[in-house]
Amino acid sequence: MTKLAIITGASTGIGFELAHIAARDGYDLLIAADEPLIDAAAQDLDRHGVNVQSIEADLSTFQGVDRLLAATNGQPIDVLCANAGVGTGGAFLDQDVQKWRRSIDTNVTGTVYLLQKVLRDMVARNQGKVLVTGSIAGYIPGSFNAVYNATKAFVDNFTEALRNELKDVEGVTLTTLMPGATETEFFARAGMLDTKVGQDAKADPAKVARDGWNALLEGKGHIVSGISNKLQVAASGVIPQSVLAEQHRKMAEPGSGED
Repeated sequence: MTKLAIITGASTGIGFELAHIAARDGYDLLIAADEPLIDAAAQDLDRHGVNVQSIEADLSTFQGVDRLLAATNGQPIDVLCANAGVGTGGAFLDQDVQKWRRSIDTNVTGTVYLLQKVLRDMVARNQGKVLVTGSIAGYIPGSFNAVYNATKAFVDNFTEALRNELKDVEGVTLTTLMPGATETEFFARAGMLDTKVGQDAKADPAKVARDGWNALLEGKGHIVSGISNKLQVAASGVIPQSVLAEQHRKMAEPGSGED
């Protein structure tokens, strides 16, 4: 039987690059995103000669996650890349409630639900690999990106705890990919193009995806992609949180890229 990889948030960016890598490694793909562009991504991935199925689903909801999993038609999932995420740039008090709630529901609730459903089956089979996209943002109080950074803090923390719970399970691994700022659609969608971080040079999503995929195959617990990001994570354990928040403000405050 062919191997199956599910990759969420695969219409662009890191998820799209992960899908290309998985296809080159011979995995059939079930890719998902909350936008019609996911179908165009599937057409691009067809060139690898594997079976590619795309589904447009709202992964901030239980129903969306259930629709995604139902699309497997009972085929065992060999690899899950839980990559879907929504950003929330700008001052929190100015944000629409539906905007920040969607970020929490996608990044936290939908991700946790998807992991529980998929990992239960993997543990029952003693076989499977999971890659979850966290972020170094989870180590930094995210002034003007407060909800997003907080959701990634949850993801980073949750996966570390879950990894410990699963440490005695043979054949199942859980890896957390923690990139920094990456050249994706994230900043446009989060309304952060006028910020310093939105305008600065960022990591190549293909490189980030390769780092994550290699760590997944090796069964590593987590991978921080990029030397500078590794240094930021190390520094976060030493520098006061208030200082980190002020540093983040200088990168993410609206208009900070216009100086």
